[in-house]
This record gives sequence, structure tokens and C-alpha cells, in this order.
Amino acid sequence: MRIGLQINRFDWPDAPDGIGPALARYARLADDAGFDSIWVMDHFFQIRGLGPPEDPMLEGWTTLGFLAAATRRARLGLLVGGVHYRAPGLWVKAATTLDVLSGGRGSLGIGAAWNEEESAALGFDFPPLAERFEMLEETLRIAHAMWSGPRGTEEAFEGAHVRAGRLLNAPQSVSRPRPPIMVGGGGERKTLLLVAKYADACNVFGGPAQVAHKYAVLREHCAAVGRPYDAIERTNLQAGRLSQEIADGARPPGAFLDDLAALSEAGVQHAILGIPARDVERWIDLVGEHVIPSAHAL
Repeated sequence: MRIGLQINRFDWPDAPDGIGPALARYARLADDAGFDSIWVMDHFFQIRGLGPPEDPMLEGWTTLGFLAAATRRARLGLLVGGVHYRAPGLWVKAATTLDVLSGGRGSLGIGAAWNEEESAALGFDFPPLAERFEMLEETLRIAHAMWSGPRGTEEAFEGAHVRAGRLLNAPQSVSRPRPPIMVGGGGERKTLLLVAKYADACNVFGGPAQVAHKYAVLREHCAAVGRPYDAIERTNLQAGRLSQEIADGARPPGAFLDDLAALSEAGVQHAILGIPARDVERWIDLVGEHVIPSAHAL
């Protein structure tokens, strides 16, 4: 099992001046500790469950560029991007830029989005869910086209929401055949079908029983579209309890690892842990020393 880190909060001392130095320090520590990936959210306000909307929040792609310069080995991405925030060509160009500047460590994490309150506050259109899924599929199709060949494709694209005359992508991504595409969400009828058709990774929430069920649905979709199920990396976000409890010392690393073993048994290949609210450096050290080596053996 691979272990990732989601940096989902920036409410650190001395904000805003202290955010940049703290972020670089935590990212370097996680990279050196052996975390396989580092992710940030694609939100503009803090989300419920993590803090009030007034808590500090950074724009995702800019933050990933900063993290690319601060790290050397972990894969980087959004967990996950809201499809309606950017045009499809910009999604692919941004992910390509991250991949090139990080030396082949970029990812495209994307989903149909959910935070209508945030969009309304900042003036983003928030189409109905059915339209957002249509936009998501068109974006995924464009991503495959732009990441084909040495410079994308000369072919035009015309969909219900996007018209593109020339899907040129230069420079092409370092990761080949493309940076990994992750589609986030566990919707069984639409989201997991899009994973089966277009993605290299999925991300679903929940404990072992829930994710095992979602993966079984994904397996059925893969069979239906003729895609190998094992071609898709199965990831799971554990954003709260596991992270904070080990930071507080409430549970020893062995118990923490037992939870990860149960997720591995359910089919999780890459567990992504949310950064704790406090004792961040101690937590990174504990996970790096006591959890990651054993998790890699699961």
C-alpha cells in the first residue's frame, strides 16, 4: 500500500506570512519521510468538517507549483479539482505544466464538484449535476486527446459544452502515456463508470466495507467497457480521525497500521491521510518511521 498526504488546511501560526515557509517545511518533511504523494484540495474556502469558511485556503494549482519546487520525489495533485472551475484545455495545460516542472510527478485529479456555496460566493457558475457530469466526460476526452502523440492532436473537438479547434499540447507531458488521471467520487452509476472509461485512479471515501462495495461496482463497469480492473489505482482518503489521533498520541502507530491493513484487505492500494490540525512535524515523523515501511509491505 502506498501512503499519501493531503494538505487540507493552512490555519497555521503567523498566517498569512507564515503559510509559505510552513508549507514548504511540511512538504519537504513528508517527501523525505517517504510519503508517496502529496495532494491539496481544489477549494477557495475551507470546507465543513475542517473549519469555518473564513479559515485560510490556497488556490490549488498555484500551491502545487510551489510544492513542486519544495519536493523531489512525491507525486503531486489535486484531490480533486472541481470541473466547472476551469476550461478543459486549461485543466490539461495546468496538469502538463506541473508534470514538466516537477520532472514527471504531476497528476490530474478531477471530479464533478459539490460546493455550490463556495461557487456562488465567488461568482463561479454552478451548472446542474447532470451538466457537470457532461462537462467532466468532455474534459476527460480532451485530456486523452491532448496527451496523445508528441504534441497532442490536430483534430477538432465538438461537444455539448466545449468546442476546440486544435488540441495542441507543447511541451508534452514527461509522464507517459500521460500524467495519471484520478476521478474522485463514489457515485455508482456515473462517476465510477467514468473512472472505468477514462481514469488511471479513483478516490472513494469510507471504511473497509464501503470501499469494498464501491470497488466491486467499479470492477463491473470495467468488465462492461472492456478495461482491466487492475489498470486503475484504488485510493481512499482518510482525512480526519486516523490523522489526528496519531498526532494526539491517542492511538499507537501499530493500531493505526491495523486500520490501514483493513483498508488494504478491502482493496485500497493508496491511502491518503489528511494533515493533522496540530503536532504536524511529530505526526509526519511518526508516520514515516512507524507506518510507511509496514504499509508498503501490505
